[in-house]
Amino acid sequence: MISTATSLLILLGSILAGIFGALLGLGGGIIIIPFLTLALGLDIRYAIGASIVSIIATSSGAAAAFVRDRLTNIRIGMFLQIATTAGALTGAYISGLINARILYIIFALVLGYSALAMFQRRNIELPEGVVAHPLAQKLKLEGSYYDQVLGKRVDYTTTGIYPSFSIMYVAGVISGLLGIGSGIFKVMAMDMYMKLPMKVSTATSNFMIGVTAATSAGIYFARGDINPSIAAPVALGVLVGATLGSKLLVRLKNATIRKIFLPVLLYISLEMLIKGLRG
Repeated sequence: MISTATSLLILLGSILAGIFGALLGLGGGIIIIPFLTLALGLDIRYAIGASIVSIIATSSGAAAAFVRDRLTNIRIGMFLQIATTAGALTGAYISGLINARILYIIFALVLGYSALAMFQRRNIELPEGVVAHPLAQKLKLEGSYYDQVLGKRVDYTTTGIYPSFSIMYVAGVISGLLGIGSGIFKVMAMDMYMKLPMKVSTATSNFMIGVTAATSAGIYFARGDINPSIAAPVALGVLVGATLGSKLLVRLKNATIRKIFLPVLLYISLEMLIKGLRG
């Protein structure tokens, strides 16, 4: 059983995880798993199970606000969700065959790669010179939104449909394997290959991660990896944090968000790698 004090710590940590998850489209798992395992010493499998629940809460808390503000491109999200859902089922199955030490190492590598990708694109605000992919035109994947920071309407189109679809399958596998939502790969695919504005990538990722996580949640529940005493405060805290994060996103520059979160990613990646190597 989890003590009251521990439950309160989980709740507070989950609020922070929800804020960052909504801001970056990563899902609360990228913060909540290291917090539960490194700070509180909980078993990583229970942490991953709680993270799956937190990802659904993040998506629920932020997605509605982003759809209202027209930041979420639902057409793109539903198109790419085909690949991520298939990947999530694959990852959830594979996770039962891998020991905890390997999971720590994989998680550290995912975070390290995420940090590198963020650093490389830290100063980019809006993509330029994007030529629409023919399939994107047929599926009507273009869109627009009003950017409060820039004070203007931003119109955008998309390219790189095929490589993005492939990366989305890999993102789904990582979601089912590690329970982190793999939002960073979804955001990267939309940001780097499809050339979408970062805020659109983040908002659309928030919309997608809940569906991907829900796909694998049943498998984790059936295996007994979801502990209600851990998952309940995680879900509540992440939901509150995600709601706050969705309000902050529209008031911040993309470059500012990347620069704030980059050292957090690097630190957690190092800690998880050390724990995985030590066993």
